[in-house]
Amino acid sequence: MPAPHTILHVDMDAFYASIEQRDNPSLKGKPVIVGGASGRGVVSAASYEARRHGVHSAMPGATARRLCPHGEFLPVRMAAYRAEAAKIRAIFESFTPLVEPLSLDEAYLDSRGTEHLFGSSEDVGKAIRHRILAETGLTASVGIGPNKWIAKLCSDLRKPDGFVVAPAGLAPFLAPLPVGKLWGVGEKGVAKLRA
Repeated sequence: MPAPHTILHVDMDAFYASIEQRDNPSLKGKPVIVGGASGRGVVSAASYEARRHGVHSAMPGATARRLCPHGEFLPVRMAAYRAEAAKIRAIFESFTPLVEPLSLDEAYLDSRGTEHLFGSSEDVGKAIRHRILAETGLTASVGIGPNKWIAKLCSDLRKPDGFVVAPAGLAPFLAPLPVGKLWGVGEKGVAKLRA
């Protein structure tokens, strides 16, 4: 019998932009772009509405303005984002001490040894998503797998507000996915692999 999947990857959905939309309801449904307001600035986060126009994090602000001139460009409020991240981290740590943060808005968790307290890793993932939404008003996507790579791949598959558990048979699950889903393979790598 294969070992149960115990690795969770929890990734907040458009974290900075979602905080801005939550804190200012007039921004809900609008393309919100955090950072990049000046010509030399860089986009720190983009709401899903802005992403539909091709805007993404780490993009030069000038490019974001060209792609989405009607976007709501907001300054970075790092203290607010850190405060929310601390609340979310406390939620993680209430389920397991095995938390490996990757950034303010994502972390790996290992649920091994917590089954008697919280149930399966799926139960833990669902409970974490529920508590994050209830306590912060924000959504998170959760992926669960046998290792970090699979868990992260799963969390990216159904964003925003997604929940994906890798099946026991990984080969049929992975085979149809595009090569760009490989962790660490960017645009140039995809082009080389396709060639």
